[in-house]
Amino acid sequence: MPSLEPFYLRDRERYTATASTEGPWDPALQHGGPVAALLASRIEAAAVSAETRVAHFALEFFAPAPRAPLDVETSVVRPGKKIALLRATGLHAGRAVVSASAWVLATREGRSPLIHLLDAAPPPMPQKAIETYFESVPHFGYGDALEWRFTEGGFNRLGPAAVWARLRVPIVEGEAISPLARVLAMVDSANGISAELDPTEYLFVPVNLTVALARPPATEWTGMRALTAMASDGVGVTRAHLYDERGAIGEALQTLYVEKR
Repeated sequence: MPSLEPFYLRDRERYTATASTEGPWDPALQHGGPVAALLASRIEAAAVSAETRVAHFALEFFAPAPRAPLDVETSVVRPGKKIALLRATGLHAGRAVVSASAWVLATREGRSPLIHLLDAAPPPMPQKAIETYFESVPHFGYGDALEWRFTEGGFNRLGPAAVWARLRVPIVEGEAISPLARVLAMVDSANGISAELDPTEYLFVPVNLTVALARPPATEWTGMRALTAMASDGVGVTRAHLYDERGAIGEALQTLYVEKR
């Protein structure tokens, strides 16, 4: 595999998308995973206290994110020491293409009991990573930027799927990867791994992504078990159960626009 670049190169608050952000269907567009991780990392940087963490993250796509520089603006929508709402917006050529909001909550170990997160063990880690993705698109930047190990299904198989993944590249050059960014870089691919329709014949485009985390991932590997359901009028939903090597961490939801190509 050739040497991989970080997802983004930074110049103040401008982030230039590299080839590692490339999605599977158009090399000129970014996959949603890098974009989600970038905006989440900017929200974390803007949080006022180290004793807080993002518990809910919502991403809205206004337009496809081009593989080009994005200017990121952050703001505090609802200030608070215990509960705050922050927003980050990615703009290209002055136009907003994607926006994220995050509820940031104060934390203190021992404040509440641990309930249900360790009820079920995560699936065992396969020994071998996959080497290709879709039959029509065996390699693309974002796919190669993560290591994928499937326990159920696969990119080239229709139906529900479960996968472990870890990043091979930083989100932003020279910056450490946060636990939140690590899981968000993976989770926007939930509708892809659990596709119920042939992607060469149908579009099933996520218009948003919502992630609720009961706890942040504590290991390098994160995983998800995803299932897609669709109505006959062209609307679908992908649900994903999220976990790390210790157990459950949260849930994700995508709303899909579906039509024949």
